[in-house]
Amino acid sequence: MIPVILSGGSGTRLWPLSRGQYPKQFLALVSDRTMLQETVLRLNSIEGLKLPIAVCNEDHRFMLAEQLWEIGIKPSAIILEPFGRNTAPAVAMAALSAPSEDEVLLVLPADHVLTDIKAFHQAIAQAAVLAGQGHLVTFGIVPTHPETGYGYIKRGDAFQSRAFHVAAFVEKPDFKTAENYFESGNYLWNSGMFAFTAGNFLKELDKFNPDMLSICRQAIATATTDLDFVRIDKEVFSRCPSDSIDYAVMEKTDKAVMIPLDAGWNDVGSWSALWDVIDKDSFGNAIHGDVLTVDTENSFIHAENKLVAAIGVADLVIVETADAVMVASKDKVQEVKAVVARLKEQRRCEAEYHRKAYRPWGHYYSVDNGDRHQTKRIVVKPGAKLSLQKHHHRAEHWIIVKGTALVTKADEKILLTENESIYIPLGVMHCLENPGVIPLEMIEVQSGSYLGEDDIVRFNDPYGRK
Repeated sequence: MIPVILSGGSGTRLWPLSRGQYPKQFLALVSDRTMLQETVLRLNSIEGLKLPIAVCNEDHRFMLAEQLWEIGIKPSAIILEPFGRNTAPAVAMAALSAPSEDEVLLVLPADHVLTDIKAFHQAIAQAAVLAGQGHLVTFGIVPTHPETGYGYIKRGDAFQSRAFHVAAFVEKPDFKTAENYFESGNYLWNSGMFAFTAGNFLKELDKFNPDMLSICRQAIATATTDLDFVRIDKEVFSRCPSDSIDYAVMEKTDKAVMIPLDAGWNDVGSWSALWDVIDKDSFGNAIHGDVLTVDTENSFIHAENKLVAAIGVADLVIVETADAVMVASKDKVQEVKAVVARLKEQRRCEAEYHRKAYRPWGHYYSVDNGDRHQTKRIVVKPGAKLSLQKHHHRAEHWIIVKGTALVTKADEKILLTENESIYIPLGVMHCLENPGVIPLEMIEVQSGSYLGEDDIVRFNDPYGRK
């Protein structure tokens, strides 16, 4: 069995923690590990499990690779989508990348929570058997309450052991319909997790959506390998239809079966869902960071940089980050995506970026910015190197705070240590690397007429960026 980790989600409903360039699967929301890491680690001890295939947005490739490296996992492939086309093309490309059509693929979103790992493993073992028999398996979550935020799967006739035929996939219902579903006992939440052989999935996709499969074949055939990544050609992939596994295959095939799963599942699709799975104090408050509460109950309060004090409130979500504060009623948290849409309409950077931005060589934190200046705190990992580059619109001043920097400035190579500085004029080719064994920390002051991240002309980049 090969896990296929789908990591293309944007997580807009968990703004302002989750951003376009740093979505929720890369955040540590319910433990010390990120959700991506937890997804992979909960597969430990499953016999016969092979190295995973990961599919992610091209912009997230270094975060995904580094987070898997931190837990000792090197995927057999990391497939980079130039843009999202939903789950069916992602799984199709993973299936086409499998070493054999007989391989069972275990398809898992990278951003779910499961608490009963034993029950999860038992369901996977059963799914592997059914997939090997030619079935396309989905996991239906046994509901704990009426829920309007999930799609549902209607249970059909009993099949082998605890499995059932799939009678229907249904859309997210209104509350009254969700109540009827819950009371009937015949409807389970749609988890978005699947198991099938690569060959059987591709056969069914060819039957119901041959155009999608044809373009996915072209995408894999024309893909290039860059470091650990499989780069999909943007022009080829742009022609691919966008569709979910449910719509493209599972709703149409006669091979679909469902395994009920009662394992403490939660897709953490909203702040109220996250409140459900986090430990709470005696007043029902889920608290993170520097928070003081007085006469406050049943609230989610997350502070990253400042003291947050809540007085006399109930059923609120309060999230503070370096550049944003979000306050919402718990029963309105599904509307957070409307805020993100508004930010995108106004082309505000808060929709996509945090002040702390991660790069393959380390990270930087935006300290201050104005019309013609910007200050960043930069950390470069030991042995890491930035691209050889220049800027058309800005000059840069670098001050070393900790560690050692090897700076290329035009034809010079200059070694700098703590409390030393250097000036990089506009238009001068330059490069920064950390030759030491401790992180390099420095302050960068930019000045110029335009300070956007796209004012970078790269001549040589160890990470394959354009």
